[in-house]
Amino acid sequence: MGDGVRTAVIVDDDPDVRLMLRVALEAIGFAVHEADTGQGGVDFVRACEPDLVTLDLVLPGFGGVEVCRRIRGITNAYIMMISASADEADRLVGLTLGADDYVTKPFSPREVVARVRAVLRRRPAETETGTSSRLRVGRLDLDPDTRRAQVAGVPVELTTTEFDLLSYLMQRPGRVCAREELLADVWGYPAGTPTRTTDVHIAQLRAKLGDVVQLRTVRGVGYSIEP
Repeated sequence: MGDGVRTAVIVDDDPDVRLMLRVALEAIGFAVHEADTGQGGVDFVRACEPDLVTLDLVLPGFGGVEVCRRIRGITNAYIMMISASADEADRLVGLTLGADDYVTKPFSPREVVARVRAVLRRRPAETETGTSSRLRVGRLDLDPDTRRAQVAGVPVELTTTEFDLLSYLMQRPGRVCAREELLADVWGYPAGTPTRTTDVHIAQLRAKLGDVVQLRTVRGVGYSIEP
């Protein structure tokens, strides 16, 4: 999410949900666009290059899963799926296709704002604390200023959350970060939230990074990054 006015696209066929999200996001400084179909959501994302997309799973035409697949190919925006389905399989499908987060209806606007603010907090903090200098572990390089990653000099495309999760671990090389710590600091989840979000994103990072670094799983605790 860059400087200046941040932009959000709300994709949901329920006008009450769109209004609730619009009010919540405008209150924290977002310019908001709304779409009530999957195609409309894709068109808005192409047109306005948003920082944030909230995406209902069930939509007229093609659904949220297909929207997520299509827009992930054209944007690194933070994608938050919002769905009436609490099924773990639906959640994992969304995250695997590139969603950064998944919120279940009915939800509190404060919950969405807390998650979004967790994303916003990370960006100013990197500049204010001076940790925006390049991060390096083994042959993996991250540049928080440009939000670019390279493996042995070759660019690697990361989603917003993949980048932030990797950055968090790389600032603490060798230290085991508990799942609860990662969920709180990277996603803004409240303590005790049962979710496999971290596990899915770690698996995706392993697939993209190969063996240049070791993302070590400490069973029952969390993860660490090592050359």
